[in-house]
Amino acid sequence: MDKLVSTEWLAARLGSDDIVVLDATMHLPDSGRDARAEFRAAHIPGARFLDLASFVDTASDVPKAMPTGAQFAERMGELGIAPGSRIVLYDDSAIRSSARAWFILTRYGEGKVAILDGGLGKWRMEGRQLSDRIVDHAPRKRAGAEPVRAVRSKEDMTKNLEENEWQVVDARDAARFEGRAGSGSEGHIPGARNLHFTRLFHEDGTYRSPEAIRSEFEEAGIDPDKPIVTSCNSGMTASVLLFGLALIGKLDAALYDGSWLEWGADPDTPKESGEAR
Repeated sequence: MDKLVSTEWLAARLGSDDIVVLDATMHLPDSGRDARAEFRAAHIPGARFLDLASFVDTASDVPKAMPTGAQFAERMGELGIAPGSRIVLYDDSAIRSSARAWFILTRYGEGKVAILDGGLGKWRMEGRQLSDRIVDHAPRKRAGAEPVRAVRSKEDMTKNLEENEWQVVDARDAARFEGRAGSGSEGHIPGARNLHFTRLFHEDGTYRSPEAIRSEFEEAGIDPDKPIVTSCNSGMTASVLLFGLALIGKLDAALYDGSWLEWGADPDTPKESGEAR
């Protein structure tokens, strides 16, 4: 299964026993939207609600931290998802939250995970079937999972300021990255480059071609063939960049999970403002 599947592909296979459809919608707190309520009102038939907003390690000091292997196994078990299932993720979110879900699932070894290109918006625009029926699935017992994809810590990122081992690319908009007045941000991690996550999409919400995505990274001053760490505000849209990198064949990029919520809140971490140098 490809990493990106079309609405036509999913519609032709909807209801297949070997495909799990997960609604990975999550909204920003100030959006005024309720992802769970929206799911209950209308979702792709047979879909299960991932509840991405709660899929975090609340015991961690890192804001909105990646779930642990045990927490991952527990959530997948609650949803009745067997290891190795073919999983299609979708969202109806301005922040393309299915990419965060994709990173979590692939971090813990799920190898057959795809994102629905264009998400629920494209599915709805095409007049495809929606449902308000909640399908219950018997829970499964799953063993704790070990991570197979890298997440970087604040200590790692601080060390990188001296060693310059990884290129850092920030997915926030230019105003926040540059620390402009009124943006609520002091700037960015010194040496980081800026690539707003929205640049990876067409106007209809589908992903741009691999060639176009590679060009966006290169124009931002990032060499896709060298080590990369992505960052944003909370680790959400940084995952969009990670998925974009996966579409061009780069699977070893890492996530700075704490991102600006952690870095910006620490008075001892250095900050840089203005455009990327």
